[in-house]
Amino acid sequence: MNIPSFSEYPQNSLPSGYITLISEGNVLECLQNQADELLTRYESLQDPEQGNYRYAEGKWSLKEVLGHMIDTERVFAYRALCIARGEKQSLPGFDQDEYMHYSHFGDMTLASLVKIYRLTRQSNVALFETFTEADQTRMGVCSNYPLSARALVTMIAGHERHHLNVLAERYGLV
Repeated sequence: MNIPSFSEYPQNSLPSGYITLISEGNVLECLQNQADELLTRYESLQDPEQGNYRYAEGKWSLKEVLGHMIDTERVFAYRALCIARGEKQSLPGFDQDEYMHYSHFGDMTLASLVKIYRLTRQSNVALFETFTEADQTRMGVCSNYPLSARALVTMIAGHERHHLNVLAERYGLV
């Protein structure tokens, strides 16, 4: 799956901020490589309690960051599926802070979150591999932005790239 063309998402928008973080030509390969990178980082934690680390008061823990990435991937993948299947209704946005408020990531084990991440990514890549070129370039509306299914798949990769950078820069997880 190629990176979307400029006609598949609005420029100078939240979606474009994530999409422009991806320069690899094949987005599905990028998703696979990112999964390997993220899993290596999280699996390098020696003590499960390290998952509770926050770089500052009021910031998400390492477990919460991973949970947020899982939730966001699920939302973006659902939107991509809807658009690929021809959904005409506008798909709603979501509030990451509300999702976090009602999550239980802090109560989960790091190992269970890593497992959920791995399975979510495998399932989504398998789904995206079934998208034809017509499915990929089909347009829909999400959070009031016109987007192609392929733009949403690329947004998953861009969102993950953003958080991989945050994990390195603020949490020291490299």
